[in-house]
Amino acid sequence: MAQKPNLLFDFGGVIINIDYQRTLDAMARLHRSGSTIAFTQAAQAELFDLMETGRLTPAAFREGLRTHYELEATDEELDAAWNAMLLDVPAERLAYLAELRAQGHETALLSNTNQIHIEEINRQLKTQYGLKHGIADCLDRVFYSQEVGLRKPGEEIFRHALHEMNWQAGETLFIEDSSQHIETARRLGLHTLFLAPPLTLTDALPDALRAFRATTSSLS
Repeated sequence: MAQKPNLLFDFGGVIINIDYQRTLDAMARLHRSGSTIAFTQAAQAELFDLMETGRLTPAAFREGLRTHYELEATDEELDAAWNAMLLDVPAERLAYLAELRAQGHETALLSNTNQIHIEEINRQLKTQYGLKHGIADCLDRVFYSQEVGLRKPGEEIFRHALHEMNWQAGETLFIEDSSQHIETARRLGLHTLFLAPPLTLTDALPDALRAFRATTSSLS
């Protein structure tokens, strides 16, 4: 059993700060009666599933927002509302990722996301930190649902990431802030860190790594 676990990170709520309510509020302002979209951390309408698995182009997604939710907005206004949930990536988290890699951990990202968000986050990271390829510069590999064609909490996207990285589930620690995704990872045999607020990556992961070492040492 590996003493240095492979580290599989969620993105939103783990590396980047997220506030879903900001997007719900922004979308409501684009509706005549103040209604908003069916999108939360725990559940979402099919339109968003299709976008996150690459089966809708950004143009078709915007048109779907206008049609399904009766939004009166330009492309730019819709993108701004959709991106409103994206907050900051604290510098100490990026420094911690670099430290973990220097310690010998293999690292990867497993994120439910979409083209509009990917482009905005990477733009922010390039502007603020000079990261040419966005968050991909900070990890060994990134797996975006948009590109893989699968999304959490389905088991297949986890299996895909493990296979591509040549990782064993029992030697991998998954860090995530959505309980339904944690449940899938546990079912597949991964170790997990449920990063429920107010826990943060830099606060909670050191303890999780110590727990992993203690557990695997007792099994060896």
